[in-house]
Amino acid sequence: MPDLLELTGVSASYGRIQALSNVSLRVQEGSVVALLGSNGAGKTTTLNTISRLVPVTSGSILFDGKPIENWPSHKVVEGGIAQVPEGREVFRDMSVRENLELGAYRRKDTAAVRSDFERVLDYFPKLKERLQQRAGTLSGGEQQMLLIGRALMMRPRLLLLDEPSLGLSPVLVQQIFGIIDRLHKDGLTILLVEQNAAIALACSRYAYILENGEMALQGLSDQLRRDDGVRRTYLGH
Repeated sequence: MPDLLELTGVSASYGRIQALSNVSLRVQEGSVVALLGSNGAGKTTTLNTISRLVPVTSGSILFDGKPIENWPSHKVVEGGIAQVPEGREVFRDMSVRENLELGAYRRKDTAAVRSDFERVLDYFPKLKERLQQRAGTLSGGEQQMLLIGRALMMRPRLLLLDEPSLGLSPVLVQQIFGIIDRLHKDGLTILLVEQNAAIALACSRYAYILENGEMALQGLSDQLRRDDGVRRTYLGH
């Protein structure tokens, strides 16, 4: 499969603070790729740089063969990249239905939007039960489902997931990753940032490990799971 996303030598800064240095990675179309690392390693910054929320100081970002490192963030979304941020950032005073509909606010294909709305509710039956409920009253797991559903309403080609398991019970984590697996089987390309390295490596084909804003290690997920250094540092073995 061809690469849908390619970062080559990407550096990024928050003002004078260097956040990423010479980061390169590839995401093949139709694959799940994991991006791992400790807190502060630069994982979220990498996603925000792809989404054009953080300026690129050097390097290139190609999406479907097109350079996007100078695009504004709204053009990135229109181009087919949707990010699910960490932190349960739902519109708390709006209903579940309104949150989902906002995901498609730039789309004009009304019939397809209706079809995608039903598809999202098929992925997340709990949201169907709570369409009129204020998003701020949902549980943490339900809010995570709503965030993913809202991103899917954009009909993205690439989904950027930032810490989907954060703060969830083991049962909910399994449910969320069951949905991620289903999305992958349905053909969606996913770049996954996740603190739970074991479950991230289990659901991905390839993985990258960041340390201090630099790429430290990469390889097939199955191989990294068997690497003694990875097992000690990230898997608790």
